[in-house]
Amino acid sequence: MDTITHGIAGALISKAIFRGDDMFARRLMNRGRVITWSLMLGAIFPDSDVFREMFSHNELLILTWHRSITHSLICLPIFAVALAVLTRWFLRWRKWDAPSFAVLTGIYAIGIASHIFLDLVTSFGTMIWSPLRWSRPAWDLIFIIDFTFSAILLVPQILPWVYAKPEGLQKRALGSWFVFVFATLAVAGIAVIVGAPMSVEGILLAIVILSAVVLLPAMRGFGLRIKRASWNFAGVAVALCYVGAAFFAHHAAFARVQKFAALRNLDVQAIGALPLPPSLWHWDGLVRVPHGVYETRIHFGDPAGDNGLPAGTSAQALPIEYRFYPDAENSYIEAAKSLPEVQTVLWFARFPVTRFHKEGGDAVVEISDLRFPHVRPDRPAAFTYRVLFSATGTVLSQGWDK
Repeated sequence: MDTITHGIAGALISKAIFRGDDMFARRLMNRGRVITWSLMLGAIFPDSDVFREMFSHNELLILTWHRSITHSLICLPIFAVALAVLTRWFLRWRKWDAPSFAVLTGIYAIGIASHIFLDLVTSFGTMIWSPLRWSRPAWDLIFIIDFTFSAILLVPQILPWVYAKPEGLQKRALGSWFVFVFATLAVAGIAVIVGAPMSVEGILLAIVILSAVVLLPAMRGFGLRIKRASWNFAGVAVALCYVGAAFFAHHAAFARVQKFAALRNLDVQAIGALPLPPSLWHWDGLVRVPHGVYETRIHFGDPAGDNGLPAGTSAQALPIEYRFYPDAENSYIEAAKSLPEVQTVLWFARFPVTRFHKEGGDAVVEISDLRFPHVRPDRPAAFTYRVLFSATGTVLSQGWDK
């Protein structure tokens, strides 16, 4: 999950459960604001590991270091205590009302835990057992950047401001509605540019839902009677329901991928159903076999049956639509696989595909992990590692294909 969404989630949890105050309220710094700031900082703290990447020339730290120690359940208590100590010192220096050390430790622990959970539900993988174990569990439920989920966390924190008082209510409500609709159209535009599955019906549905949530409470002043904590608690509840819906959607998508692999008697080495932006209706089915990767797209909104088969049709009667990405094989590829850096890339990759081509007299080996967005066949997959060899087999360069 992106860092901004982590911070928004931390602030929402604080306001909904711990009576946290608005972070940027005009009131003097009080206990409620300290709680919100602390939980928000705890929720974004794990991503502080990127600072090491910023000051290092090691391109592979994003694989070996990111989402490791700072995202570890084992190290969580240590970081929570350390952050609580620093916060208590800072609050005493500023002479602000401070929660107890125990309360601050618990708040930071919850913030860090929320970050770890929201990273686990994505496909990147999070080393939650480091430094004892360096595996990367990934639940494959939500895309790394999910604007719908971010909106679910943000809107309930805006609505208390919209319905804080009757004066200027109409202006605040219409202004907020306009901003949210504009943001929806902007996200839809980005989705079209990158080739993500997007429909006019989906855009209209999102606008209708936002309109109902933002404008309907203005009728007869209903929204004015809702307490801020109630708005925030509703946001947490809806966010949990969204994750639950993702769980069931993933289960259904994964069953379809398993069916696809069984129908073709594939020698499965790895299998997964990964979320595709921008909604839970779209999934990417991947199956790793000894000499390549099969990919089949799943769209639950398709009126046809599983993977494009008409409803009621035998799955063996018609071919299921899919793509196969074969692995290239030659001496250059074997040489590339012996490099320590490439071995690290292969350790990280769940669905690696190896390609080979010539550039003049030089040989190029490319290794891509297809679990990352490959929404358009005419564009290269993300996380592609490139090794350039001379005609004599000497490594000329290696690194991420940018």
